[in-house]
Amino acid sequence: MKLDPFYLIVDSADWIARLVPLGVKLVQLRIKDMEEAALRAEIGRAKLICASAGCMLVINDYWRLAIEEGCDFVHLGQEDLADADLSAIRQAGLRLGLSTHDHSELAAALDANPDYVALGPVYQTILKKMKWAPQGLERLAEWRERVGERPLVAIGGLNPERLAGVFEHGADSAAVVTDIIRNADPEARTRDWLEATAPWR
Repeated sequence: MKLDPFYLIVDSADWIARLVPLGVKLVQLRIKDMEEAALRAEIGRAKLICASAGCMLVINDYWRLAIEEGCDFVHLGQEDLADADLSAIRQAGLRLGLSTHDHSELAAALDANPDYVALGPVYQTILKKMKWAPQGLERLAEWRERVGERPLVAIGGLNPERLAGVFEHGADSAAVVTDIIRNADPEARTRDWLEATAPWR
């Protein structure tokens, strides 16, 4: 499986409606603390937008809803992985991405045989408080060797200026949240990312 080198992560279908039509081909819908009916509506709207734009949609955490709503891809953190029914996910035909932050988490992820592995934070991130120090590019290169043929996603503190180093050290895709959604002009910044990742597309 090949991932687009530009992996956008947003927290609403509104963001997907704003940014995916600009040319985004891979987006994760990561919503925290929303009641189920509203969450289903968000997923349904995101699916329609992504389908019309030819964009791959990844649902974060909510693997049961992803199955019920006929989604194609789910991403789990380590806590969610421990509680997830991997056989149900596979039987439903969902692809699976997993987060990792250290060697023990990588081992657990590889045991689950995911479709991609994510490593973060590569650089310092302001998105959320992390108990892990920035991993750095050398750790990214190590992960590249360990994950084999499956795609490797880099996340955490990324911007267009850092992309060359990330891809040169083995990442297949670069995930971004705050550099776009906290930018004064998210649409323009999205275009910057599309242009910057074009050489690896």
